[in-house]
Amino acid sequence: MAAEIHSRPQTARPILLNKIEGHSDAVNAAVLIPNEEGVITVSEDRTIRVWLKRDSGQYWPSIYHTVSSPCSCMSYHHDSRRIFVGQDNGAVVEFLISEDFNKMSHVKTYPAHQNRVSDMVFSLESEWVVSTGHDKSVSWMCTQSGSMLGRHYFTAWASCLQYDHETQHAFVGDYSGQITLLKLEKQTYSTITTLKGHEGSIATLWWDPVQSLLFSGAADHSVIMWDIGGRKGRTLLLQGHHERVQAVRFLQLTRQLVSCSADGGMAVWNMDTQREEAPQWLDSDSCQKCEQPFFWNIKQMWDTKTLGLRQHHCRKCGKAVCGKCSSKSTTFPIMGFEFPVRVCDACFDTFKEEDRTPLATFHEGKHNIAHMDMDPSRGLMVTCGSDRIVKIWDVQQVVGCSLATGFSSR
Repeated sequence: MAAEIHSRPQTARPILLNKIEGHSDAVNAAVLIPNEEGVITVSEDRTIRVWLKRDSGQYWPSIYHTVSSPCSCMSYHHDSRRIFVGQDNGAVVEFLISEDFNKMSHVKTYPAHQNRVSDMVFSLESEWVVSTGHDKSVSWMCTQSGSMLGRHYFTAWASCLQYDHETQHAFVGDYSGQITLLKLEKQTYSTITTLKGHEGSIATLWWDPVQSLLFSGAADHSVIMWDIGGRKGRTLLLQGHHERVQAVRFLQLTRQLVSCSADGGMAVWNMDTQREEAPQWLDSDSCQKCEQPFFWNIKQMWDTKTLGLRQHHCRKCGKAVCGKCSSKSTTFPIMGFEFPVRVCDACFDTFKEEDRTPLATFHEGKHNIAHMDMDPSRGLMVTCGSDRIVKIWDVQQVVGCSLATGFSSR
């Protein structure tokens, strides 16, 4: 079982069902096979493995395939049993898995990038494979002809990707902390907008086409929900992790967001509640409460013969304040702050006990989590990471028991 990060009273937590060991290097991706007791993994040790659960209750590899370069990511399409594997050398390799999951046949190799492939999505609707890479590009290739259809370059490594199959829009996160929205066409594309809000590199994205919501996790330990469908630029900041957020998944039926971080932290956020946007931080040369100068305000320091103070910001009102005027801290879950943050004394006095009621639960996966996949219809989650271990979890009690079918692995 998993232990809790925080000491808050909780009745439900993820239950560890199985541990899969045997990789000789980091496992970069693991997906649950829908309707099967199976997991597909790709690893830095250059292997693609299909693990099936045996009568003993243990998982054993029914397919063990080695490729020419370390495997960095994958996209599995269950209905057609096609798997696309990104490699460190920039190639994307397509395989077809047999119905009994005991054989895998090579289909095509796509020269997608000049450097490591960081993420990819296969679209059966358009017969495209869209991928991002450390060559600072996103590319889209035709899976029927194997030819390159288009490519767009960024100023930083393209680190993660989400794709709307119906509208052919791609969301690309990069190492500069930006998310670019592109409209892809055959032989051409257009840049729609750039989303800026994170203070660290984007590590993971999740797109919910039903509500038109985009979720991003980054190295700044935070998750942001972008309301794309609302067209008003509304964003919600969620802060509860202590390390880089490396996986996110939104569960449409229960209106919950699951996020995982590099230190093994697992968070389940209640998104079925009225949340508030965090305010923009205001700029000022002096404290907006007591009017004492900040340390760069040379003129006011000279005029008042006082030493300048360090600038802070109240997380509730956004005002620039000194340490004396913001000596208190508190949680404020409705604004996404699940652990204590600095607030000014005036805002602190307005808080009621119900304002501090948690809107998320936190759990410990007890291993580095680089990738996560879920099957909500069965209440299962799989995590993997640099410790070479794959863990399968029962999360039914955590994310709700009344989960309907209709979800599929990415």
